[in-house]
Amino acid sequence: MDTKALLRALPKTDELLKREDLSVLATQQPRPVVVDAVRDAVETVRARILAGDPTPVDEDDLATEVARLVAERMRPSLRRVVNATGIIVHTNLGRSVLSDSALRAALQVGGNYSTLEYDVESGERGSRHVHAERLICDVTGAEAAMAVNNNAAAVLLAIAGLAARKEAIVSRGQLVEIGGSFRIPDVMRQSGAKMVEVGATNKTHLRDYEQAITPKTGLMLKVHSSNYRMVGFTEEVPLEELSALGRSSGVPVYEDQGSGVLIDLRPFGLPDEPTVRSSIEAGADLVSVSGDKLLGGPQAGILCGRRDIIDRLKKHPLARALRLDKMTLAALEATLRLYLDPARALVEIPTLGMLTAPADTVRSRAHALAARISVRCDGAYVVVAMPDIARAGGGALPMADIPTTVVTLEPRTMSANELEERLRLGEPCVVTRIKDGRVLVDPRTLTAAEEGEIVEALARAAGVDG
Repeated sequence: MDTKALLRALPKTDELLKREDLSVLATQQPRPVVVDAVRDAVETVRARILAGDPTPVDEDDLATEVARLVAERMRPSLRRVVNATGIIVHTNLGRSVLSDSALRAALQVGGNYSTLEYDVESGERGSRHVHAERLICDVTGAEAAMAVNNNAAAVLLAIAGLAARKEAIVSRGQLVEIGGSFRIPDVMRQSGAKMVEVGATNKTHLRDYEQAITPKTGLMLKVHSSNYRMVGFTEEVPLEELSALGRSSGVPVYEDQGSGVLIDLRPFGLPDEPTVRSSIEAGADLVSVSGDKLLGGPQAGILCGRRDIIDRLKKHPLARALRLDKMTLAALEATLRLYLDPARALVEIPTLGMLTAPADTVRSRAHALAARISVRCDGAYVVVAMPDIARAGGGALPMADIPTTVVTLEPRTMSANELEERLRLGEPCVVTRIKDGRVLVDPRTLTAAEEGEIVEALARAAGVDG
């Protein structure tokens, strides 16, 4: 059959839509999406014919392609992933998993009207800042607090509110860049503050700050090193000393902690990390942290400290642009409420549970999971449980080696890369790691239900029947 004949054989859009299977599909999915998919499928075949492909047109193949295109277009871009990497606060996979109470709170206010900016007592307009403020103060010891849409926003608001058209003093060793090319010097420029660097990269002394203070100084900024540590011949000024200098000079001291830690994690074998309360007690006038890293809540930036400073920031024009939506506020409030009972927080906040799960518990889960995989997948993989290291992730606790036990999988009929891809492209998407030619599954970042999903995903990847 020649090219012209093949082109004439192409069915028209209306004709294809009359097929029973596509007609039914158009009642199940938005009709415009189905129509567009039909046109795209036909155009793909047309282009193939014009390129010299002599394959005759097959309507059944066209209908199958239309169904595939519709399914692809209707599939959410943002969807659930099973995190088997052992990276707990995985930035690319949405950081922290919310607690059940946080999810319920977000659903409750998201599906109903709420008291977002309504004062029930007076019957008049209220402020959304009140919802999380009391809880933040309760768990940190701060006088006042507010929340914005992430910690980068908190840093921008803090510097703009305290040091716009003024000077902000910061140690050279703390001019960090974190994920997404977020750099402290860039934020300073956007805030309208003039950055004044003091000290050397590895050493900064109190006298460096003292000598830099002028009548134009708006604040002294202390930045947590986040996802790196400087070791060796180093020195930085303790927050207590910097705060004392701030009080004597009348210059506010602001600490950006990055990941928010509200519970001392040292009893669980994790490195010493300053809690927000410890920084407030050390004299910081203002502290900012993330809500969705070690704190284990939704994406948010928390600012807490002196009442006069927080009141000033609430009135800043940026506060409206950076404010939280109702569902995030509800989830944050529910997460913070769990911290009123630290023992409960450790059990109910998934991030804390993953960070503090005993190594023996993870080991037992890994061996049990390995046995389930071996039985279900009928020898398709060489399955071994072995010790490994998990990570906190999210730019937090970079020096922490968290003991874990992983299930290693060596496929017998494909490469490790092919298995990783099949798992990643499956439904649900399963994200793993590859090490030494084996695919690794870490139960530390899996729920019990997800372990079963992993077993079935591996069976499908190997073509093992149910």
